[in-house]
Amino acid sequence: MKTKEVRNLDDGELVEKIREFRDELFNLRVRNATGELENTARLGEAKRSLARALTIAGEREIDVATELHKHR
Repeated sequence: MKTKEVRNLDDGELVEKIREFRDELFNLRVRNATGELENTARLGEAKRSLARALTIAGEREIDVATELHKHR
């Protein structure tokens, strides 16, 4: 996801995207460890997408950990 797209999300959507990025990254890591992942470049893309979202959340002073626990 591009930075511009992430910046256009409201706070609630941003927190949800962070949750999705974390889940995706976890799944990619598991698939990579078991040898199922063919496109290993996707692992790097997922890391960068998560980092972008976390950076923007930090700029907005959103406490991501608290927000993620609220919405379980």
